[in-house]
Amino acid sequence: MFFERVYDKSLAQASYVIGCQAGGIAAVIDPKRDVDTYLKIAEENNFTITKIMETHIHADFLSGSRELAALTGAEMYLSDMGGEDWQYEFPHKKIIHGDHIMLGNLDFGVIATPGHTPESLSFLLTDKAATDAPVMVFTGDFVFVGDVGRPDLLEQAAGIKGSQEIGAAQMFDSLQKFQKNPEFVQIWPGHGAGSACGKALGAVPSSTIGYEKIRNWAFQLLEDEATFTKTLLEDQPEPPRYFAKMKELNKIERKLLTEVPEIKHLSIDMFMNKVIGQMPIIDTRSPEDFAKGYLKGSLNIENNNSIATWMGSFMDYDTPFALIAESNELEDLSRKLMRIGLDDAFGYISADELKTAVNSDLKTSTPIEKKEVQDKIFNHNAQIIDVRGASEFKKGHIEGAKNIFVGKLQQNLDEVSKDQPVIVHCLSGTRAAIAYSILEANGFENVFNYAGGWQDWQKN
Repeated sequence: MFFERVYDKSLAQASYVIGCQAGGIAAVIDPKRDVDTYLKIAEENNFTITKIMETHIHADFLSGSRELAALTGAEMYLSDMGGEDWQYEFPHKKIIHGDHIMLGNLDFGVIATPGHTPESLSFLLTDKAATDAPVMVFTGDFVFVGDVGRPDLLEQAAGIKGSQEIGAAQMFDSLQKFQKNPEFVQIWPGHGAGSACGKALGAVPSSTIGYEKIRNWAFQLLEDEATFTKTLLEDQPEPPRYFAKMKELNKIERKLLTEVPEIKHLSIDMFMNKVIGQMPIIDTRSPEDFAKGYLKGSLNIENNNSIATWMGSFMDYDTPFALIAESNELEDLSRKLMRIGLDDAFGYISADELKTAVNSDLKTSTPIEKKEVQDKIFNHNAQIIDVRGASEFKKGHIEGAKNIFVGKLQQNLDEVSKDQPVIVHCLSGTRAAIAYSILEANGFENVFNYAGGWQDWQKN
């Protein structure tokens, strides 16, 4: 048996390539959209990809199953559980609880594991050439290392009222059944630490059923459903706005993108005449570099592992956008954006070209420090806008601060007064930089970025 985990740090998302070496064939579970990764693995190991499986309709990334199927001719095996509202709307092999998917000597047993979503499946793998005992289970967003999938996304991100309590009850029941599997079976989940699909995901890539039964909080509460439900639903992180779009696109027919798109370089004239004032501009530099000279109206979303999450939170999927970025970052940026379906990058210019184009119009800013924050609060009636998540805010915050999560700031600008100074902060600066640029872009003139944030505020 061949096994390789493919991990995307930008979305904390894991996919898997499993091969039967005797037959020279392989399957991919939960592929990301830039599928050249799997084609390369297959080529290097002399495999033909013949099967593609998904654990559920994903909310946090745009599945690459259809791209991979188009390029390889592989069959897609997708859930037929969950009822008619949770059916994929394009041709595929329908699978339900109790089915078996054979890949040469490898047997993938299909297990219904609703809770995170109604149609959720897990795949219990047995290497028949070696033993009749299962060796691995691919759990998607059902069981993670140290956590379980949140059942509130359908309500919080997709607006399906009342679904979180139903999902919590399904999760409780699924875990009861799941824990009866052999304790030695390895768990390979769909996400690691940093994903918004849970609240306490571990950084270790895999675990076993036995170990999770003694360390995962959810398995400790299976004697008390009310306590389990309360604990599962409380303090979940805010889901990014794009999750609802992913649920839609992963279910329906859509445009396929079988190659990593090239983001074109814009001339300065093109940028001046076709971009400024006509489409969103995303400046992907660090907050420090952005502050040294930025175009008012642009959003500062740094090219790091969180860029897809924040781009998906602020971009309209029907509107082209332009980037301020360096040429050596473009392939990385393109991959991160295509993984959440943001395919309408109009083009880019570099920071030096931005300076050449609009030097006299560039603005600068200087982050303020704790002493200045205290002065502006006490002497200038400044508003403190804490843009961390609600659960972070609940654990501790600056007295008098208002909590508006950065991902929802654009929709809640009416809660911030333009008649008083505004100080934004987060934990350590990244989210505050985004918030600062959003407020500036929306006509707030007296805005200050407390870059040190809550970490700095707590110091003596």
